[in-house]
Amino acid sequence: MDALTINQPAPDFSLPGLDGRVFRLGDLRGRVVVINFWSAECPWAAKTDEEMKKYSEAWGAQVVLLRVAANANEPDEMLRDASQARDLDIVLKDFAAKVADLYAAQTTPHLFVVDKEGILRYQGAFNDVTFRQRTPTRHYLKEAVDALLAGRLPEVAEAPPYGCTIVREAF
Repeated sequence: MDALTINQPAPDFSLPGLDGRVFRLGDLRGRVVVINFWSAECPWAAKTDEEMKKYSEAWGAQVVLLRVAANANEPDEMLRDASQARDLDIVLKDFAAKVADLYAAQTTPHLFVVDKEGILRYQGAFNDVTFRQRTPTRHYLKEAVDALLAGRLPEVAEAPPYGCTIVREAF
């Protein structure tokens, strides 16, 4: 799996939501799109959901957040329960991790920001937290989206993702 190239078109995909609606990345042109490879079980994903809720309220309809559930070991019922408990609107099911493979996503969360023209402008971590540094000093995702909304490119375009490894095959 090769990493995607920043400042190149983001690969298009279609995935079904837990509610059965199909979402296609290409249909969202004209809005900034955050693709969040997501997990119902991963504590890093849960923490990101909590923080991202504040951001997405501030961004409003200018930004679409697509959570992509790609773990082979998380059944639909688990995904539904977690998304309801966290009050999440869009969770997409990535059967067989095809989109995760297309994006070379490694962890949950692993975030990708696509600008209004469909160009990948950021990929990587939510913030700069590490196992040694528990309090963030940089909020990479927020910085990237805010820059795009202000008509600028993100200062940081890539940061190593961290979190729980995506499980590509069921046990």
